[in-house]
Amino acid sequence: MTAIDHEPASAHSDFRSPPPVGTTEHALWLAHWHFELENPFQLDMLKELYHDDIVWEVPTRRVVYHGKDDVIANYRRLFESCAEPNLTKIERYGTPERVFDDSELTFKLIDGKGFPNHPLPVGTRISMRIVHNFHIQDGLIIREIGYEMWRPDISW
Repeated sequence: MTAIDHEPASAHSDFRSPPPVGTTEHALWLAHWHFELENPFQLDMLKELYHDDIVWEVPTRRVVYHGKDDVIANYRRLFESCAEPNLTKIERYGTPERVFDDSELTFKLIDGKGFPNHPLPVGTRISMRIVHNFHIQDGLIIREIGYEMWRPDISW
């Protein structure tokens, strides 16, 4: 059985100098850079972290995308659909083949096209607890599953 490690400082190494493939450090490096590059200005770099056969899924909304181009196109729609996004990391840990990330995402839902089957009305300020399950293969993310818990943000 593989030991589970929490994110070490080495997970934040330079984007062009990743830790050795097949290590927990590499898997955590992938998750770290995934979130760093998950913005409308760096999606081409984010695409480099995905395996050609990437499957991106949000089970609660019954949404699945296959392949890098569909996943990146979805991210473009997602960013067009939310305003004032703020992601706060709660916890991240992993093994060489899996990384789990627990975060809180707040935003205003301004359009539904980036969030098919969204449970709250457009115009709502959202506080979403989101847990990512990253599957790692050949040093890349081959599956990304986002477990979303939607609720109105009452802190605004």
